[in-house]
Parts: sequence; C-alpha cells; structure tokens
Amino acid sequence: MASSDGFSQEVDLIDSVDKSVSSVRTRQLDISFNELADMYDSGELIIAPEYQRLFRWTPGAQSRFIETLILELPVPPIFLMETEDNVYELIDGLQRISSYLNFRGLLERENSGESLLRLEDCDIVKELNGHTYRTLPVSLSRRLKRNFIRAEVLRKENSPRLRYYMFKRLNSGGSPLEEQEIRNCTIRLLSPEFNNTLLELSRQKDFKYCISTVAESQIDKRYDQELILRFFAFKKWGHIYKHEVGDFLTDYMEAASAPEGVDASVFDRERDQEDFIKTFQVLRAAAESVSSEVGQKVFGSVNSNGSIRGQFAVYHFEGFTLGIQEILNRLNVRDESQMRILGKKVLEIKKDPNLRNHTGGGKNTVRAYKGRVEYFSARLAEIFQ
Repeated sequence: MASSDGFSQEVDLIDSVDKSVSSVRTRQLDISFNELADMYDSGELIIAPEYQRLFRWTPGAQSRFIETLILELPVPPIFLMETEDNVYELIDGLQRISSYLNFRGLLERENSGESLLRLEDCDIVKELNGHTYRTLPVSLSRRLKRNFIRAEVLRKENSPRLRYYMFKRLNSGGSPLEEQEIRNCTIRLLSPEFNNTLLELSRQKDFKYCISTVAESQIDKRYDQELILRFFAFKKWGHIYKHEVGDFLTDYMEAASAPEGVDASVFDRERDQEDFIKTFQVLRAAAESVSSEVGQKVFGSVNSNGSIRGQFAVYHFEGFTLGIQEILNRLNVRDESQMRILGKKVLEIKKDPNLRNHTGGGKNTVRAYKGRVEYFSARLAEIFQ
C-alpha cells in the first residue's frame, strides 16, 4: 500500500501538470497559402528579422516543397503566436512558409538582389523544373494558392515564459542552427532588452578589433554575440558553472532576460556594460602598444614554437577577458606607460609554455575553467607587483 506521503506527492504532481495544461491557450486554424501570403504582405503575419535571416533551405529543397503543395501532399502544421495587436508571429515553419513566399516573390525585399525562385530538383514531376511562379499554368498556380495548411495558434493570453519555452522546444532541433542563433530567436519572447544589449555591444569598435580573427562565417552565425554572452555569463555566474557550456550560457541568458525583471547579481546593465567596454579598450591598447606580433591576434592561438597565430582561440578570450577583471579598476587606458607594461605581460603570457596547460584541447571542464581564470588573473596581476 502506498504511503500517505507518496500519495500526496502523486496528487501534487498531477495537480501541477493539470494546472500547466489548463494554462495553455491554443486554437487551430486551416489557412490557405494565398491567405498566408496576403497576411504577410499586409503585416498581419510577422517573420521577425532575427528569425527571417535563418531561412536556409537550398533552392532544391524549396522547389521540392512547392512540388509537394502542387501535388496536394500532406505537410506538417505550422505554429503561430498571437500578439497583443492580434497579429500572428511565425514561431515554427520558417523554411516552409518562406519557401512559398520566396516562390511568390514576396521575400525580395528581405533578400535584396536575389532573383525569383526557379524550380529545380523536383523529383516527382520533373516537368516542373525550370518554372517560376509566373510561368506556371494558371490552373497550377491556383491549386498552389488554394492549398491549406493547419496552423496551431498560441493565444495572446499565455504568459511570456510559457510562449518562450514552447518556442524553444519547437526550434531546438531539426534545422542546423548554431546555439546563439536559436537563443537570439527565442529569448526575445521573454524580454528583448538583454538580447539588444548583446547586439549593441557586438558593434563596439574595440571589441571588434580584438576578435577580428574570428571568421566571417562565424560572425554571420552570431558567434560574436555568443562571445559577449560568454563574457557576462562567466563574469557573473562563473562561481556556479557546473555543466555543459552551451546549457550554461542558455540558462544565464534566460535569467538575464526575465520578463519580471533582472537582479543586478545577474546583470547590472550600466556597470557590466562599462566593465565590458573598458576590458576591450585596455586589451586593445595593450596589444597595440607591444608590436604587430600581438595586435589583433590578442586572442590568437599559439603553436608549439611559441609563435602567435591568427586563429581565434576561445580559451585565450576567456582567460584574458575574465582574468583582467580583478585589476580592471586599476588600469587606465590613457596611461601609455601602463598599457605598454600590460602589453608586454600579454605577450609574455602567450609565450609561456605553461599556457598550454590551461588552453589546450578538452579544457572546458569546470576544473579547467577555474584553473584557467586563476592562471590568467595571477599572471596579469603581476604588472602591479
């Protein structure tokens, strides 16, 4: 026989589930693709800019989806979020809806310079290949426009946090997106302020100088913003870091974007931004004061001969930016002599054979992280000894 405590816990668990289920407000709609196009064109259907840029299906994949619609084959439902203004935001189904809009020519303003989609790689009705929307027979274009798709609508009555978690689950798999791209898309459902801060700081000139060795392909995937998130997450929460880095960064970003407000222990907008800006000001000044050997390669990896390479090393980024925090208030970017001393110390650290013990492969464990920050902090503090 189950104990009374065990029975009580089961009842509490069931009540918690039932409460969560009852708090979800949804409805289903069957919408024609022509109606979706009209809604998009009139601003009643929103594909947020940060989400729109993730439209990555190849022309072949887009073409095969158009072929699917023309053949009236079944397609999965899309998910929409109802806003306070009774506008729908697309939260799942980006590739499918964007493919249709692109075929209709309605994405030209977002993808300036791109020509209309011309069907290719259709493998069921190969005669479709080569056609654009304008060259399709009228009967087929009408069939395409009149095809319906099921839409699951998350009503505006739902809380921002519930909408966020639904969006996060819908968009955490399937598409080959980088983690920061997913964070940027989903986190705005909680509060966009912190995400906007990351975007603003990614344009800061000294930061851009210091990470200039990061490949453009990574910048396109928001790796620069992930580095800023990494800086704040470890600066504020490094003492509680205990699991996989990606999850840790997501947890911190969620906390820093709480719709009910953010405590200064998580993120102090004014103070933490000042520390960020000064960190990269002094690192740039120090790197430039030494020689071209450092310069924009302040976060460059080091080979076995001690030569600094142009390849960006995230552990060097982590070590220098976090290690300098203990002496940040004692640094003056306008003091050229001090910046030269700091620059020489940066070069000395990068050529230290012991550096590899803290920045080599497999150094993303909690123990390695703590050892890395302690090493960089102690070495950088030597300029005041």
